[in-house]
Amino acid sequence: MPIPDAVQATAPAEAVDCDSPPLHAAPLDEAALDDDGDLLREKCGVFGIYGHTDAAAFTALGLHALQHRGQEAAGIVTFDGQQFHSERRLGLVGDHFTKAAIIERLAGEAAIGHCRYSTTGGTFLRNVQPLYADLAGGGIAVCHNGNLTNALTLRRKLIRDGAICQSTSDTEIILHLVARSASTRLVDKFVDALRQIEGAYSLVALSNKKLIGARDPLGIRPLVLGDLDGTPILASETCALDIIGARHVREIENGEVIVISKDGIESHFPFERQRQRPCIFEYIYFARPDSIVGDKSVYDVRKRMGNELAGEEHDRFDVVVPVPDSGVPAAIGYAQTSGVPFELGIIRNHYVGRTFIEPTQQIRALGVRLKHSVNRGQVEGRRVVLIDDSLVRGTTSGRIVQMVRDAGASEVHMRIASPPITHPDYYGIDTPERDNLLAAKMSLEEMRHFIGADSLAFLSVDGIYRAMGHNGRNDAEPQYTDHCFTGDYPTPLTDVAAAERAQQLSLLAETG
Repeated sequence: MPIPDAVQATAPAEAVDCDSPPLHAAPLDEAALDDDGDLLREKCGVFGIYGHTDAAAFTALGLHALQHRGQEAAGIVTFDGQQFHSERRLGLVGDHFTKAAIIERLAGEAAIGHCRYSTTGGTFLRNVQPLYADLAGGGIAVCHNGNLTNALTLRRKLIRDGAICQSTSDTEIILHLVARSASTRLVDKFVDALRQIEGAYSLVALSNKKLIGARDPLGIRPLVLGDLDGTPILASETCALDIIGARHVREIENGEVIVISKDGIESHFPFERQRQRPCIFEYIYFARPDSIVGDKSVYDVRKRMGNELAGEEHDRFDVVVPVPDSGVPAAIGYAQTSGVPFELGIIRNHYVGRTFIEPTQQIRALGVRLKHSVNRGQVEGRRVVLIDDSLVRGTTSGRIVQMVRDAGASEVHMRIASPPITHPDYYGIDTPERDNLLAAKMSLEEMRHFIGADSLAFLSVDGIYRAMGHNGRNDAEPQYTDHCFTGDYPTPLTDVAAAERAQQLSLLAETG
């Protein structure tokens, strides 16, 4: 679906107006207050380390740095040379893996860990990763960041063939495929499994002899290699290396399978090489600003998105206000290019989750006001431009616009440092169905009216690519996975196609 370069709407001149009980109650975060599903959900974070006496502790620290990628659950599996040890918990990393007793139970010099947001499978203890299985050649644990677009199709076939599934996670499918491979070497079994799956993934697996990492053929999901005084590390982002003082060595390449053992590091490229197309949302929203993704500073890219947004702008305002926290870098870039002063006109309360563990419906109704408050002195009587990174359903944006207006702003304008989200994601981002995406069902003017802003504008698709260092989007060979804006899905969507066929057959049956 083509999107015009200039995307803006302005009001008329006269308009002013678990299957098992949780081991710990998960703290209330934005998701718990997000009744309308107006926030993009992070995917997951993975971490692995091989050959260090403090493997479990370093894995816990790495997961803590990756907590932004998933707040529902976390787990660590270690191997001590004789047996595997596993600790999996619902809730935040810091609620469980800072306890000495838990770390002491995770003996061994090799470990993998995972923090989770459930894009596939529910929030049950049985779905918490890493998932472990005993195979003919020994035990293996696997954790996964991403989403398999043929997982349901594979699952149905496996169950028909007699497989017994213990979870509803697509990661378990990988274990089944590894177990059923006719190959003798574990790495070959692992590759056999990869050849059967579709979609986006970064995988970290631990056997009794090896730490294995893999990245999907397009490199949609991120994975990096680090080094801590000779100890190799795999992680979703470089911020997980920084927290333990490790050095960033390089990215795992798209389609690469990396094998780490006592004999060193081997790289395998079992797939036909393709152009890399990493997920553009890592730069817009998901990765931590202090991470390096694809040799680019996420913080610098987000600032440049703000620069580009201001460069496509024609209006003038009195103050630039970010929607915290994700809108801050783009707002800084917008202010730098436009010359409009930057102010923290909205203050975020980071302790909401600790205050309201089980909110009443009345408290839920307060919604955004629990998380954000307006800094009245910076907005009163002024023409305010709010900068945010994305717009999903629009309900949260509408409430923030109204809050700023209630605080006395003379005008409230909204600018989004990414294009309109018109298509759902199937690669690990928990976006709503297309009918629930604001930009998929409304014109720009209808969206502006819906959120109550005096004007609304989005960064163009070409603007995103300019911020990434390109002249614009190469429609013939796009450099990034940007399907949420363009509808250009780079891999087969087997399960989606199967569901659509089933729906069509059901409709035909109903109509006779």
